[in-house]
Amino acid sequence: MLRGLLVVNAFLKTNKFDDIYLTLAKAAEKKDIRLSVLTNAEAVALLCKMPETLAEYDFCLFWDKDVQLAMQLEAAGMRLFNSASAILKCDDKALTWLSLRGEKDIALPETILAPKTFPNIGYTNLDFLSTVADKLGFPVIVKECFGSFGQQVYLADHMEELQAIVKRLEGIPMLFQKPVMESLGRDVRINVVGEKVVACILRHGGAGEFRSNITLGGSMEPYTPTEAEAQLAIRTVKALGLDFAGVDVLFGNDGPVLCEVNSNAHFKTTLECTGVNMADEIMNHIIVQLEREKQ
Repeated sequence: MLRGLLVVNAFLKTNKFDDIYLTLAKAAEKKDIRLSVLTNAEAVALLCKMPETLAEYDFCLFWDKDVQLAMQLEAAGMRLFNSASAILKCDDKALTWLSLRGEKDIALPETILAPKTFPNIGYTNLDFLSTVADKLGFPVIVKECFGSFGQQVYLADHMEELQAIVKRLEGIPMLFQKPVMESLGRDVRINVVGEKVVACILRHGGAGEFRSNITLGGSMEPYTPTEAEAQLAIRTVKALGLDFAGVDVLFGNDGPVLCEVNSNAHFKTTLECTGVNMADEIMNHIIVQLEREKQ
């Protein structure tokens, strides 16, 4: 029997997160995997007092974004699904873009990273926004580098609006992107495990909403990705070193365009929409991968 740790965040106490953890636990049980839940807060004591306990586990399913903890667990010899470096590249949207911009087969939106400032200083001038406007035009998308469920993504229709958004966020890492206009308010969530697409949904934003996230009131339906869309998602997962991910893809006039990558995507909406349980696919992948790595 395999033994695994499911690492979760101690401070995200909502039904949405608890449902995901329960679904993963049930999937592990079906595969005769003994999966113990450990919060990132509990891990502090474990690493300080009983680090040798980690040797009892065959793997760690890391369902959090506490990258520093993930690095500590890897340093202690644990095999993480996903790895610390892969989680970091997905969690920070600037690092996602930097990691993928040299991949010729992965189309990305035109992107400019905001210059770094500090919360106690802010931006003493906004001259760099002239370059953003000249290069990307309007409307332009502003994204906080760290964020989930579309809640840290904004659309500016003109310079005054762009300046207001940036001033409001100053001190928060952000980037600017040219929107894929033909895909505003709709995208495809492609769930990949290993090198295989396991489930896919088409998402539509609510009335007047340029974001397609279900959490923001969007709708969904099952979707069969084109070969180009599927290959874009698979290449992205491989390039970032992920075991599994939810890959958001936009509809570009010249082909699919990568939007974002989620290293621990909330797959319950996909399960409800398609009947495909990504948790089962993840457990199958872990078993196969651990066996392969023994050889």
